[in-house]
Amino acid sequence: MAGYFELVDAPDGGYRIRLLDGTGALMAVSVTFPTKRAAVAGVAQAREIAGTGLIRDCSKDAVKRPAQKRHAKPARQAVKSTVGAGYGSPKSVRQRVPAPHLAEVGAGVGG
Repeated sequence: MAGYFELVDAPDGGYRIRLLDGTGALMAVSVTFPTKRAAVAGVAQAREIAGTGLIRDCSKDAVKRPAQKRHAKPARQAVKSTVGAGYGSPKSVRQRVPAPHLAEVGAGVGG
């Protein structure tokens, strides 16, 4: 059986969510939510984080790595095109063409 969420009363009012594994063992307890609706929204957020979130090792024996620089999003280059203008037509169209990402050109890839 898969794990599940339990909606429970918080000691000081409001609601909390408990995350239990398939055997019923407690895995996590949420913050206090003021309403059931807010608690259900918290479950949705927890599902999103669990499915896509990275793991940050903040333990005292964590391996320290230098911070990676984040590159600014590459600027788009304007390209002049006469596609669809017809033969001999002076009409031209400016199109936006994305600049290649580092991964696309093979630079900076590796690990």
